[in-house]
Amino acid sequence: MLLSDLLSADRIRVPLASRDKRSVLGELIGLVATEPRQADEVLQAVIAREAILSTGIGYGVAVPHGRCDSLPDLRLAAGITPEPIAFDALDGLPVRLFFLIAGPESLAGAHIKALSRITRLVRREPVRQRLLQARSPEEFHRHLSEAEGR
Repeated sequence: MLLSDLLSADRIRVPLASRDKRSVLGELIGLVATEPRQADEVLQAVIAREAILSTGIGYGVAVPHGRCDSLPDLRLAAGITPEPIAFDALDGLPVRLFFLIAGPESLAGAHIKALSRITRLVRREPVRQRLLQARSPEEFHRHLSEAEGR
């Protein structure tokens, strides 16, 4: 599974307009949901997951995710905030780089693979820096593809 296959430029926001955790979640969810009912369901799934443990994984990165059966397939969105925002990250640091994963329960395996792949990629400092320096969705996608060896 390649993240660059799951993530298209129209699901990348550079920069994100939001300045707080809840708004960032809403903005990213708006990139994957095609109707209000889906958006509400994805938001509830992501908030429920955040209540268990923050998806701020450290390194200034968060990967909010949730399972939502109103989505027919696995969807990925990403974005960068101009300034770091508080996200209750595991390392206590604010976050600028976001990836959102949402999809139905039937694709739980693919969901976990995508989460694992993102985590492995963003642990590499040069990859994080290139993604954070992207000035457009297309540039972000290109950096992601290059990091995956494409």
